[in-house]
Amino acid sequence: MADWDIRLFGEPNIQCYGTPWVKPDSAGAQEIFLFLLSHRRTIHSRESLAGLLWSECSTEQAKKNLRQALWRLRSCEALPDEVKQTFLVSIDKDHIQLNPALDCCIDVELFEEIYRELKSKHALDETVANRLRQAAQLYRGGFLEGHWHDWCLFERERLQNIYLVMMDKLIEWCFSQRNLEDGLDYGKRILQLDPAAERAHQQMMRLYHMSGDRTAALRQFERCARNLKEELDVEPSAGTLTILAQIRSDNLTTDVATQLPAATQTPLSLPQLSGRLRHFQTRLAELQKQIQNEIEIVEHFLPNRTTKVTRSGQH
Repeated sequence: MADWDIRLFGEPNIQCYGTPWVKPDSAGAQEIFLFLLSHRRTIHSRESLAGLLWSECSTEQAKKNLRQALWRLRSCEALPDEVKQTFLVSIDKDHIQLNPALDCCIDVELFEEIYRELKSKHALDETVANRLRQAAQLYRGGFLEGHWHDWCLFERERLQNIYLVMMDKLIEWCFSQRNLEDGLDYGKRILQLDPAAERAHQQMMRLYHMSGDRTAALRQFERCARNLKEELDVEPSAGTLTILAQIRSDNLTTDVATQLPAATQTPLSLPQLSGRLRHFQTRLAELQKQIQNEIEIVEHFLPNRTTKVTRSGQH
């Protein structure tokens, strides 16, 4: 077992020698450590790291923040005695890296290793399917839930897309093995993250029909149509309508080769792409509004603001 057991999917959970790691008080030190953990094999320049983590500050202020955060991280008093003998990060004049000597097991790193294996395979087999199941277990939630830094949001989206691809591959395997129950479970996982994933709706319609539940297959189409309208403002594609017609006439082929969807995602049409971009724009506006509300709440309780209000009241 590794000295450090690090889970970055969902809320971060870091164990050091079997003991929960006590985070440093500095938010900057916490963020640097999480960033280096998620890019532990990369050597970062000081300038690029400062600019990435403090993009809203001037160059000089960003570098100062970086120096302070690194000092707090390296002088963390909450570390076990075994770790105090070595630094968490390797630092020189121009570069920063997670200390290569640290013995770490990081869920995200294993997750991406499985994905690289998948890309090198031309066909699914039981060994690959088991590795994909392992990846599904690793993905306990979005990357670093509760953290909203720009770099974190980018990684969260990237890793979620990888997860969706692997779940799609697992559904293919379930088709080939006639494992309908697990296939439906993987389809539901996809739709929890992307309700407008039409491909997953198609797969679930087929799976329900193969299991003998024609009513559930028809209801799945209704959910598909509703989600596509709400999320993207588009109608189901011709392929989905064809599957629907076959289900209604009980003429859906049960041949596995025909059942298997294409290995790559079908490119979005222009209306679908436009709808998805509008959806992202709405989500971004909602997030910006939420952040602004939280800023106003915090500012309301700042001492300077209280003093200012009191003084204006005296006039």
